[in-house]
Amino acid sequence: MRFLIDFFPIALFVGAYKLYDIYTATAVLMAATLLQSSIIYAVDRKLQTLQKVTLALVIVFGVLTLALHDERFIKWKPTVLYSSMAIVLGAALWGWKKNFLQMLLGTQLSLPAAVWARLTVIWIGYFLFMAAINAYVATYYSTEDWVNFKLWGYAFPVIFIVGQGLYIARFINDDADKETEVKNHE
Repeated sequence: MRFLIDFFPIALFVGAYKLYDIYTATAVLMAATLLQSSIIYAVDRKLQTLQKVTLALVIVFGVLTLALHDERFIKWKPTVLYSSMAIVLGAALWGWKKNFLQMLLGTQLSLPAAVWARLTVIWIGYFLFMAAINAYVATYYSTEDWVNFKLWGYAFPVIFIVGQGLYIARFINDDADKETEVKNHE
């Protein structure tokens, strides 16, 4: 269900672009992202930081796109989002010696500190990759190609999440096995 909630603004954006134009699609994306955030808030009674940042950037870049009638703003929004996330995670990890990823997900996952550090570096790399590939497509391809990339490029996060799950699964099982061994020896 959560996947559908995450995916529907992009799907509506692409549909509106195919039926109308980039400006209509931008307005639809803004409305759909606001609706998406409202649904998530209604279910979870809170929004995660990434959801708040995404909503803010969609609104700001969407307003700029519509007010200035310049599609470059909406096309560069993902690059700004991904770059910002990479910078924040990197600055926190290496500058402030804080692991924001662990702070965000640590209540849901119990992993060794070294694994959290590696996972954060992997996320930084992922965000930089996504920022670079969006910048490349936004710069060198048509708006039609960029919109198609937004739809089919949704495979990147899915592949990344599956890969990340496979990576951390061995550490989760190790923790469960260690707890079982400790209980068996008591």
